[in-house]
Amino acid sequence: MVRIDDVYQKVLALANKEQRGYITPQEFNLFADQAQMEIFEQYFYDLDQFERRPGSESDYYDNADAIRDKIQIFHDRTNYSTGSSTPLPNDTYRIVEVTVMQNVGGKIPGITPYPILADKIDRSETTKYNMSPLTKATLKRPIWWLSEERIYIAPAPDLAVDATQGRITVIKRPIKPNWTYVIHNQSALYNNSDTSLRNFQLHSSEENKLVIKILQLSGITIKDFNLAQAAGQKEAIITQQQKQ
Repeated sequence: MVRIDDVYQKVLALANKEQRGYITPQEFNLFADQAQMEIFEQYFYDLDQFERRPGSESDYYDNADAIRDKIQIFHDRTNYSTGSSTPLPNDTYRIVEVTVMQNVGGKIPGITPYPILADKIDRSETTKYNMSPLTKATLKRPIWWLSEERIYIAPAPDLAVDATQGRITVIKRPIKPNWTYVIHNQSALYNNSDTSLRNFQLHSSEENKLVIKILQLSGITIKDFNLAQAAGQKEAIITQQQKQ
């Protein structure tokens, strides 16, 4: 987690160092949300790139593992027991996997239901899968697809098998950051007791990148293109160093 006030103070200090302009709290919060989402979404692009390369032979995590650790913060598991379909959580960004609790062969006394990983298919392929006994969904080989923000599962879990029919693992969208304040002598002062305060949810190592991205966005708003360009160049250097 990155403390939002630490980022706010650094952004203001750097932006005002040469009297380049003032960034209002409202502008900062807008830029902060955009910066967090850009960094978050970049994880998945970078992970795809790193997974195409050979892993590191060192004792330390390679780049792909480091990104997985950052994404792991946003993993969330939701149990469901609604039969053949269940709605996605509202803050879902990506679906990781769907498991189904099954007692293969029926309700066998003394046999504890266990999770089976369901295969994902496209909604348009459901008819094709059911046409052949080789691909048709079974208790041992369940399938799932997404339609209108709901996950559909086949075959439908047996509600008598277990109270919890399965689990959906998703990657949640980061919560919008919010720097909270009170006005004193016409100045905005940090208010850490406000219940609407929201720190950045990104890994603590992303603090500098957040500062740079917000500066870049702020530089455009206050019509200081030198500031935006300098921040962008610094961000490119950091990104290049991380990928080496």
